[in-house]
Amino acid sequence: FSLLLLDLEEYYFEQHTAYHVSSDSRKEKKIRGSFKVCSRSIIFDPDGLTEPIIKIPLRDCQKIEFVEKENNPFNDPKPPVITVSCKQVIFIKESNVIAPHRNERGSKNLTFELDVWSKTEDVVQTLLQLHRASCLDKLGDQTAMIAANLQSRLARSSFDKNCFQGVAEKSHMECPVEMVMPLVSNPGHVCITNENLYFQPLNGHPLHVIQIKLNEVRRIYKRRRGLRPLGLEVFCSENNLCSDIYLTFYNPAERDEIYYYIATFLENHIKEQTAESYMLQWQRGHVSNYEYLLHLNNLADRSFNDLSQYPVFPWVLADYTSTQLDLTNAATFRDLSKPIGALNQERLDRLLARYRGMPEPRFIYGSHYSSPGYVLFYLVRVAPEHMLCLQNGRYDHADRMFNSVSETWKNCLQGATDFKELIPEFYGNDSSFLENRLNLDLGRKQNGTLVSDVLLPPWASDASDFLKKHKMALESQYVSEHLHEWIDLVFGFKQRGSEAVEAHNVFHPLTYEGGIDCDSIEDTDQRIAMLTQILEFGQTPKQLFIGPHPQRITPGVQNVTRSSSINSAVGELSPVSLCEDSSFEDLTEESRKLAWANMGNLKRISSHKIHKEAVTGIAVTPDGASIFSTSQDSTLKMFSKELKEFQRSISFSNMALSSCLMLADGKTVVCSSWDNNVYFYSIPYGRRQDTLMGHDDAVSEISWFDDRLYTASWDSTVKVWHCSSNNQSSHKRSRFELLAELEHDAGVNTVSLNAAGTLLVSGCKDGTVTVWDTSSYLTLQQVHCHDGTIHQSAFSPDSRHVLSVGDDSCMKVIDVQTGMVISSVKAEEEQ
Repeated sequence: FSLLLLDLEEYYFEQHTAYHVSSDSRKEKKIRGSFKVCSRSIIFDPDGLTEPIIKIPLRDCQKIEFVEKENNPFNDPKPPVITVSCKQVIFIKESNVIAPHRNERGSKNLTFELDVWSKTEDVVQTLLQLHRASCLDKLGDQTAMIAANLQSRLARSSFDKNCFQGVAEKSHMECPVEMVMPLVSNPGHVCITNENLYFQPLNGHPLHVIQIKLNEVRRIYKRRRGLRPLGLEVFCSENNLCSDIYLTFYNPAERDEIYYYIATFLENHIKEQTAESYMLQWQRGHVSNYEYLLHLNNLADRSFNDLSQYPVFPWVLADYTSTQLDLTNAATFRDLSKPIGALNQERLDRLLARYRGMPEPRFIYGSHYSSPGYVLFYLVRVAPEHMLCLQNGRYDHADRMFNSVSETWKNCLQGATDFKELIPEFYGNDSSFLENRLNLDLGRKQNGTLVSDVLLPPWASDASDFLKKHKMALESQYVSEHLHEWIDLVFGFKQRGSEAVEAHNVFHPLTYEGGIDCDSIEDTDQRIAMLTQILEFGQTPKQLFIGPHPQRITPGVQNVTRSSSINSAVGELSPVSLCEDSSFEDLTEESRKLAWANMGNLKRISSHKIHKEAVTGIAVTPDGASIFSTSQDSTLKMFSKELKEFQRSISFSNMALSSCLMLADGKTVVCSSWDNNVYFYSIPYGRRQDTLMGHDDAVSEISWFDDRLYTASWDSTVKVWHCSSNNQSSHKRSRFELLAELEHDAGVNTVSLNAAGTLLVSGCKDGTVTVWDTSSYLTLQQVHCHDGTIHQSAFSPDSRHVLSVGDDSCMKVIDVQTGMVISSVKAEEEQ
């Protein structure tokens, strides 16, 4: 049994152990199984795999009766019986084979013995109520009656708190929801606690409860579902585009409350990037064309769980007939500046003639480039039950199936109503959707040919080779230079309005976000019909860009060999190669010359050895007269610039001092120590003024802004302190209040603030740079960019970039907005 055996928009309510009783002239036969009550049908699922699943549409039922058998001579009650008289029975998965459903029409009488005893009358009452709903003339009335039954069931039940994983778990909230899967949804209750997100299906299918740990959640998205803001998709991985659960709520406020509650558990997670930040990464070659399109689909509300909004990818090739694929020839590729419907000028002229004579609202294309039917057209070999669900238990006619890549492309160019694009699977690694591995009987074409594996272009040796070369085409120089034109059509400024008209990119108004408000339609039948059309016809993605999308910068693919051999270009097409030797690509040539030329012109004025071991920090008084330095020899020393000798030596402990800084008043020096403490030294009084015992391990570096002290430690934390005192240079002790504790995965070796004090950067021993917002203490970026310890990190004056150096002898420049490593310079020794 699968939910895909239900009709579209049908619900599975409950099940009961039962026997299907059939009899012939010789004997009575009982088949044990599960009697399932659904909103539009009765389904009997036998325990044995050889017996077919029986489905009885309620609209075809003529009579449903409850017969309570009398006790036998031993006073044992006999099981109650439900008899169903109907005009049609549907047999599914006969002999456990996925195939078109077999319908038997004519008067049928079926008998079921239920093992529910006292509840049997309730089951019959439910069936009679649902039967009455299915017999109503108006679709709106049917839907309303079924919805009332569902809401009544949800109201009578609640989440079973015995399913909590721990006795200390506390429930935050629970509410009724539906779990969304391709073509079907399953009603139940969601419950969120201080540790887990739970979903409990009303019918217990396929599991009694689904659990997701909140500390494992990495990304969450609000989704449109049926053009309403009711969806919530949860991911427990950074890169996987298939979510762990997709829920749709009955109330937007409940959806939002759970969204923001889960968001509080994502403090250590990298902030989700915008379309613009992904665009910058893609432009520079840090993200492949394939990855960029997946990100755009995700941000545009496209989900693998929603076939009406499935991710859409472009046809990029126009050559499916040659024996060799030449990726250096522009004629090999499809024109990405035009929608599919405008590639054939003769067909476009016919469509435009119809468009000009059409009343408002006008549209050029009567069908969409992405819809559930088109997605399953491609995926029928791996998702046959989805196709059977969509098409009422039948496959499409064999000649209309996905039989050949070349023929499909040809039909998209010439067909009067075929404007479909591709799906991500065409550029992935799993070729099973091109092969009939399940040995499905997909029928015979008119010429007698059996439909089996998809016929591939001559330039592909097998399905895996096809995907490999197809993906290479997507990442090729031509597509990299022109992909922005297709993005303008599907996700950008040519998606709607006058620009869409000029680009011949106008679809039916119902496909666009905001095209119609279904809730405002008072007639229930009309509203449901409109919503069904929206879900089945296809939906245009959410618009992500309102201006022209910039072209990709492709310096790394300019050296691609012009040979027709595909393999010779593989190494050149890797997006990683674009940034191997990027140097300071953000700097102008003039500034680059100034920066590095002047480094060699610096001249040493004087040198003074005043410490026995390595110097770890330098601080200069505002007037420049005195220099304070800390060292691994555990001393803080004061050096007079005028006298050229050190005048003071202070020791706070017998452990190394790691850094020092001068406060703005010029009267206090703050030092950090490997003994876990921070020391405040008063210059006028010549003694230690305060000690802050702040960490469980060595304090590696400190930073100060206004009245806040930031301390980094090898205990994997950065702590933020508020320091209050009547006078920093007085003899009165300061008061320290801990404001925040920023957790890291490894010991923190360096910390630095930008000039405005609004951003903080920390560098760890594991090579990770983290950028923090000092107003909210939230992570803005987290980038693993060094192999080993980071020695120092600092912001550029405009706060747009972070520079870091480490024991891998590399200097890295990171873009603060996007988190990209935009420059990497390798030195001969550590810096």
